[in-house]
Amino acid sequence: MKWTDTIRIAEELCDKFPDVDPLTVRFTDLHKWVCELDGFDDAPDRSGEQILEAIQMAWIDEVD
Repeated sequence: MKWTDTIRIAEELCDKFPDVDPLTVRFTDLHKWVCELDGFDDAPDRSGEQILEAIQMAWIDEVD
């Protein structure tokens, strides 16, 4: 998984953190959680606010 796999990352986060409201997650925590996902193999420094925001929005959609 790479940073650009926002939908897949959102699905994994939804499965791993079913009781978490994605709107309450700080980007620093989101970055850490994505980097810790099984199958994630991208460089941690390749993300930015735009990518994290896209992941958060995809996660919100997944929860809904």
